Amino acid sequence: MAETKPQTIAYPAPGARPHRRGDEALDPHVIVLFGATGDLARRKLIPGLAHLELSALAPDIRIVGTSLEEFTDDEFREVAKQAVADFGTHPLSDEQWASFASKLHYVAQGAGPKALAEVVSKAEVELGEDVRRLHYLSVPPKAAEAVITMLRKANLVDRSRVVMEKPFGTDLGSAIKLNDFVHETFRESQIFRIDHFLGKEAAQNILAFRFANGLFEPIWNRNFIDHIQIDIPETLGLDRRANFYESTGAYKDMVVTHLLQVLAFVAMEPPTALEPRAISEEKNKVFRSMLPILPADVVRGQYSGYREEEGVARDSDTETFIALRVGIDNWRWAGVPFYLRTGKKMAEGQRIISIAFKEAPRTMFPQGSGVGSQGPDHLTFDLADSSKVSLSFYGKRPGPGMKLDKLSMQFSTQETDRAGDVLEAYERLILDAMRGDHTLFTTAEGIESLWERSIPLLEDPPPVKSYPPGTWGPNAIHQLVAPNAWRLPFERAWREKRT
Repeated sequence: MAETKPQTIAYPAPGARPHRRGDEALDPHVIVLFGATGDLARRKLIPGLAHLELSALAPDIRIVGTSLEEFTDDEFREVAKQAVADFGTHPLSDEQWASFASKLHYVAQGAGPKALAEVVSKAEVELGEDVRRLHYLSVPPKAAEAVITMLRKANLVDRSRVVMEKPFGTDLGSAIKLNDFVHETFRESQIFRIDHFLGKEAAQNILAFRFANGLFEPIWNRNFIDHIQIDIPETLGLDRRANFYESTGAYKDMVVTHLLQVLAFVAMEPPTALEPRAISEEKNKVFRSMLPILPADVVRGQYSGYREEEGVARDSDTETFIALRVGIDNWRWAGVPFYLRTGKKMAEGQRIISIAFKEAPRTMFPQGSGVGSQGPDHLTFDLADSSKVSLSFYGKRPGPGMKLDKLSMQFSTQETDRAGDVLEAYERLILDAMRGDHTLFTTAEGIESLWERSIPLLEDPPPVKSYPPGTWGPNAIHQLVAPNAWRLPFERAWREKRT
């Protein structure tokens, strides 16, 4: 496959006042980054903020990092510089780095609310008038309440929005408790529960594909669609997250917070407008229509060797893999199964949504023609950053007789002249939060609905089944999806852009 080259971004000159998307100019922002030295901050948030700031997509910003370490501003800048060098996709010149570094400040979390307020106040003075605040909680869920309390004591709630990382609760009771606690300090309009999968270009392309094309919207229902798969296997293991993963597992870590959110985009009714409130309401209708998730419809797995990992209990029942069948009890989707699968240390890393259409009658084709031999027609969305879409169908094989092969039409954003405009998911979502746009975020009602549908599974989970690392999960997944088959592994490779 051809190597994908990083896009070259034309940054404005340091000190120049950049153009801010015409009428969409934003107020200056102080971004308070909790957990600023953690893995997510280093891999995604700091490199993403550097790109946003230097590419003029964001307003004027100052970033106040805070974490457990006792760093000076310069020491934090060295951490940030290494993060951009290791994980950034847009290389910076020395001059560009110096411009971004000048906007970075740091205060140790242990210094308390007063010290945090002082550093934020100084950053606001640098920005001038009409400054807003964005608090990003890149911290474990159990630390969220302490951070919210600190923000309240520091009087940093006014003119602010707060971004909260997953998982939001671990069951219905904890989600309600956390929502109630956060609502004591912040209004719902100030809260942005982040799911980075929905920030991907391909996830948003689902809405465009469905609602902008007369070819697809009329057939997007139970009369034409046989089943749907949302498949997010990962090749990575715990990656030093044993303490978090042992108390969470694949269902709480991935299904509630990612896969079911994507399912809502696939299954929702047309919103009255492409605006946050209308889209959130249609997503919540999907969640309310979901049938309870029963243990009989779930396969839980654990890769061989998991219990020997550092920080993992030797008798651990935590699943590193899960596959499940979900039903939606409404007119559009009644009787259509949604199959979801995700897991650690699997054969490939993929992010696939596959729509399987009902098969046409085959009686007119001669026996041995090949029709139906490679499964039904599929519309497939690849949620990777390259944002690919494929439509597979049967067509005649060149030559004598009536022999059919499975063919496909494919599209990728990398093939367009706007490929350089694609934002990484976290970049897009941070920008949306600064704009106050809730379109790609989860509401309190939505997350509580999902935990409510999860009660049967959480109260009586089936035992975990072992699977070897580097495979597609336990063998029981084939009985779960029968008489259908899993779309992954693919019968063909994606075509890559030719250079």
